[in-house]
Amino acid sequence: MGQSTFTITELSREFDVTPRTIRYYEDQGLLFPRREGLQRVYSKRDRTRLKLALRGKRLGLSLAEIKDVIDMYDTARDEEGQLVKFLAALKQRRAALQQQREDIEALLAEINGFEQQCRDILANEAAAAIPAKTKRVRQSA
Repeated sequence: MGQSTFTITELSREFDVTPRTIRYYEDQGLLFPRREGLQRVYSKRDRTRLKLALRGKRLGLSLAEIKDVIDMYDTARDEEGQLVKFLAALKQRRAALQQQREDIEALLAEINGFEQQCRDILANEAAAAIPAKTKRVRQSA
């Protein structure tokens, strides 16, 4: 993109988000557009910050973590420090996702157990009903 400024409409189309989402990130102190009359005008820096915020959201980072990562790009001069902090955030997110996966697997195993119990009960009831029907048929004959 060769542009140096962007409207909220251009950014919302480019990143496939609503203008409301962009305004939310602005309210949270992630974007700092200037005003030209009633219109917001976003800089290249704002565009990059929005891109990073959306990427952080896809990774499942909290708003505070996203803000920390974005602020690192603005303030830190040494890239190594930024990367170390970002790696720590990713490690924490990975651990949370792995715990969620374990929890989901445990719940699925529990559901499988309940399903099997239900099937066993239904099978036992069906097996018990067959002799009763047979008895009634013989008595009426």
